[in-house]
Amino acid sequence: MSTQLRPAARRIAARTWFDISTVAVALILYSIAWPTLFVTHEVPAAAAPLLAALAVFPILFVRINPALGWALSAGSALLVSVGLSSTPGNDLPFQVVHVIVLFVLLFAVALRASMPIVVVAWAAQSMLFATTMPGSADGPLWGWPMGFGALALVGYLLRTVLASRRKLEHQEEATELERARRAILEEKARIARDLHDVVAHHMSMVVVQAQTAPYRIADLDPAARTEFESIGATARTALNEIRGMLGVLRSDGQLPEHAPQPRATDVPELCASAQRAGLPVECTVTGALESVQETTGLTVYRVVQESMANAARHAPGAPVLVAVAVGPDAVTVTVRNAPSATVPRPGVGGGHGIDGMRTRVAAVGGTLTAGPTGDGGFEVSAKLPTR
Repeated sequence: MSTQLRPAARRIAARTWFDISTVAVALILYSIAWPTLFVTHEVPAAAAPLLAALAVFPILFVRINPALGWALSAGSALLVSVGLSSTPGNDLPFQVVHVIVLFVLLFAVALRASMPIVVVAWAAQSMLFATTMPGSADGPLWGWPMGFGALALVGYLLRTVLASRRKLEHQEEATELERARRAILEEKARIARDLHDVVAHHMSMVVVQAQTAPYRIADLDPAARTEFESIGATARTALNEIRGMLGVLRSDGQLPEHAPQPRATDVPELCASAQRAGLPVECTVTGALESVQETTGLTVYRVVQESMANAARHAPGAPVLVAVAVGPDAVTVTVRNAPSATVPRPGVGGGHGIDGMRTRVAAVGGTLTAGPTGDGGFEVSAKLPTR
């Protein structure tokens, strides 16, 4: 169980046990109130269960609505004191069990209800006891308001302490979440620094070497000059994408990216860039690429990009066919390369390109298949929802 769910689970368990205990106490008090009602008051036998229930069962509202429970209990106490006659030798207007319930509910009102309701409950209960309880020869027992005031004050102070503790718990949870979020941001920043030091530095060197080659190498023929320009353009594009990813890693996930991400409409330019780099690519687009949603379009772009990179790496010189078909509900991407006429370089393979593509496609609700073709080539096929 996570740290965020553990306090909530403890609170639910505590409320459950409190409710069970409340029901048990109510049943015990009811078992006392019913038979002793005949001892304290002159009451018909048929009405005794109902009067005992009115005296005891309002305590069941002690957690869910203590103000309502207090009102029911106080009303039934007034009803008993006015409507029933006490037995000889009993001076109390209502049962001791009823007094206990009123004490408990007034304390619960001080804990849970708003201040005006607490004041009304204190005043009404004080008046009830002061006018119905037996007093001295000089008059009623006006000490009840002071006693109930002390009880309500203790409840209010305890309420303040509990509120402070809850606020402290919430603050600690927020602090813990902020600490975890900060640790994630620091780890992302460290990864961004490492990527910048390792990848972006070398890509920048490729761009510099490609751009300065015509000035450093004498008598460079036009074909080689064009090749260096293509290498520089490809390296600059890769460097810009790396910088965009580094910006995402350095941000807190709430800021917009500084550079727009590739879309499905950028696939033709991606193929043209690969052609300029020397990869024999044939690109076919069917349908309106503009209708593809941005997230799906980024996935389409990455699938084509990774598939062409794999073809250039594993089957150098082999023709590559890229087909993108946009329908009303789905977009299909197919990248197929013929078998290579040359032997792949040693050490090529064992990467995570296909797994990464499959994860990207699944993230937008699509499917991807990849495998060798019957003629010895390789094909990657993906089907993604347009939106």
